[in-house]
Amino acid sequence: MFQLSNLPFFTFIFWSCCTFNGVVSDPQTNLLKIQCNPFNEFFINNISIFNDNLHATFEDIREQISDQNKHFATSQQQRQGENPVITLFQCRNYLPIIDCVACLDAAAVRIRSCVATIAPGAHVVYDGCFLRYNSNGFFDETTQDFNFASCGNQTAGDQAPTFTKTVRQVLMNLQVATPRIPSFFAATKMNVPNGKAFDAGCFMRYSTNSFFNDSQTIDITPMTKQGSSKKRVIIIGGVVGGAALVLIILALFARIRRRRRNERVPRGDITGASKLEGLVTYNYNDLISATNNFSEVNKLGEGGFGAVYKGTMKNGKVVAVKKLTLQQSRKMEEDFESEVKLISNVHRRNLVRLLGCCSKGHYKILIYEYMKNGSLDKFLFGRSKGSLKWKQRYEVILGIARGLTYLHEKFLVRIIHRDIKTNNILLDDDLQPKIVDFGLAKLLLEDKSHLTTRIAGTLGYTAPEYVFHGQLSEKADIYSYGVVVLEIISGQRSNELRLHGNDAGAFLLQKAWKLYEQDKHLELVDETLDPNEYDAEEVKKIIEIGLLCTQASANMRPVMSEIVVLLQNKNSLEKMRPTMPILIETN
Repeated sequence: MFQLSNLPFFTFIFWSCCTFNGVVSDPQTNLLKIQCNPFNEFFINNISIFNDNLHATFEDIREQISDQNKHFATSQQQRQGENPVITLFQCRNYLPIIDCVACLDAAAVRIRSCVATIAPGAHVVYDGCFLRYNSNGFFDETTQDFNFASCGNQTAGDQAPTFTKTVRQVLMNLQVATPRIPSFFAATKMNVPNGKAFDAGCFMRYSTNSFFNDSQTIDITPMTKQGSSKKRVIIIGGVVGGAALVLIILALFARIRRRRRNERVPRGDITGASKLEGLVTYNYNDLISATNNFSEVNKLGEGGFGAVYKGTMKNGKVVAVKKLTLQQSRKMEEDFESEVKLISNVHRRNLVRLLGCCSKGHYKILIYEYMKNGSLDKFLFGRSKGSLKWKQRYEVILGIARGLTYLHEKFLVRIIHRDIKTNNILLDDDLQPKIVDFGLAKLLLEDKSHLTTRIAGTLGYTAPEYVFHGQLSEKADIYSYGVVVLEIISGQRSNELRLHGNDAGAFLLQKAWKLYEQDKHLELVDETLDPNEYDAEEVKKIIEIGLLCTQASANMRPVMSEIVVLLQNKNSLEKMRPTMPILIETN
């Protein structure tokens, strides 16, 4: 059986031992694995509130499963504005709902052993279901260190050559058939040995024993023929095995993401976000005191939306205080609180947390979590230039992609940043990236095109269709992301003209494309990086990903969830080849 949910994508792989001769109807609560996250991964400042939030997510999911006959559900709770909990439950589609509920109840009891250790997150896996909670967002994750495999004690024996051939064929069939089915659920039935494996990815299972009803089985063959993509049927069962499993899953995930681009459920605007938590408001006089009356000494920087100051609150907590530079209008006054309320509900590791706001007369102020390492640009071009090793740069590239994936595809509404650049990427204590200033530009409805006369962004990072035509979509952020990727690899500013050498008179994007055409990618790499610290082919691939993002045609650029998969896949881009970008000069 193979399932990829229509809700935020989360994967899980396992193989189990059972017989195809009968029908199994039980919760299948054989425990496979439980894992508690390290307590220092994310701080829980009030375990009682955290427990209440966790319990509320369990109740919400149980209600969804039992009342709506669902096999997959998610829930988020953040009572009293702190200690958020995000929970996901997935039950095997072949189980009756009553068994899914029983499996959920068993998992909820088992996973509380992690809560007792103040773990900010945990997974528990049974034969019949999977439960996960976390204090931070995780819906865009495709794999992590939860991977585990266990082979059964049976072998193919003399039938090994036939078995291997069969497995390979079924893997190919599933790869073709599954994306063509709306529920991304496909299966077939044949006799094979046993095994179990699971991951934070997708779900597969094979066995000689029955784990679903025979009446659900449909021949998979028609779905694998050319021209059969219009046949939308649910096909049950699955056969998997061999070392090619991970590669097949990654390829399948990429294909599904491409298909889902045009099939996403439309998300409403701010007024439709009915489950938003309340907004924390700060006292203006307290902010005056915290920033020493917004003194220059406390000033951290200034951007298109206003100046940012370091503030120390009365309780000792250090925050970043942004005084917004906004046009005064009745509409802005009306929209300010609702827009800021929306932004404050965004919780993701790679996004800077908005703690609250303050509105005092014509003053509009936002209070963010404080990042003492400051912005990425100083590590690439400023006083800390050359201090980031290749592994750290890769983590920054991946983290930015994850943050943008959440904004574009995972949150209640689609948020387009419009100004992705290195000084809007902050680094935390572990040098993990956090995107700031998201949501301060207009929000774009997913099912409507949008033209705007005001261009928000920075030349050198801004997509050509946005500059020339004012045409805005998430692909504008993807273009900017591609430019940032090239800056991270090269240690060069995108809008800085090359004055010496063979690339004299060229900007970064021009230089990168020229080197790509000549298959001299590595000449772009920052000279401060030790060649012994990185794999040349990996760097070449990521340069090509940057160029895929900066293609002149917005439609040809991949979406952010695809980029995350491409970055994590250790193989080459195969047939994906970038086309020439358009350079927008900054003068």
